[in-house]
Amino acid sequence: MGKVEKITRNAKAKVVAADNTETAAPAADRVARRAKRLEKLAKASTVTFTVEPSVRQFMDAQAKAAGMNLTHYMQQMVETHVIQSAPADDALGQRLAAKRKVISDVVARAKAMDAAGKFDDHFILKVVQDIAKDDDFAAQYELASTGGAQAGSRAASRARVSLNQQIGRVIKKAVGARSKRTEGGKIARAQVQDAMISTYTLLDKPA
Repeated sequence: MGKVEKITRNAKAKVVAADNTETAAPAADRVARRAKRLEKLAKASTVTFTVEPSVRQFMDAQAKAAGMNLTHYMQQMVETHVIQSAPADDALGQRLAAKRKVISDVVARAKAMDAAGKFDDHFILKVVQDIAKDDDFAAQYELASTGGAQAGSRAASRARVSLNQQIGRVIKKAVGARSKRTEGGKIARAQVQDAMISTYTLLDKPA
């Protein structure tokens, strides 16, 4: 297992001296620009439409039967359509198919490891480290997390972070776990070096 560190917060407030305002201003500008980029990205990736109440009720029931909330169920339906309709050499279709395979394999591995009694606080990390040894999984993960974007680019970095977050969520759900809390009630997280993921949530199970 790589070097794991719990994330802690400094309780002492940092005081910025008056003569540091010149350096603080550019930092504030960067934060504002990043917030605008994220807002623009959210708007570009959000689709809103209206359906009949009976259609909504039907889809809610379908999502519940699949063990998903309606949003994720609808996302999966759209992605399935892209995978099935896109040409075989289409980069988007390939990436979505790879992501679907990665998530499916992660869920299966998490359930198997849990059944083998390997669950602990660092279960997300253990599952990822174990399945990353599989060359086929590693290849699918690379395709799913970059989608043809240049390695090291912002697009590739965002895709990897998004996929890793989804992996953590499905592992937790697959074994009926919950996020572990600190004494202060915050979600407990840890950092690790030299692993497929860098930050993950600690887990526990209801008594």
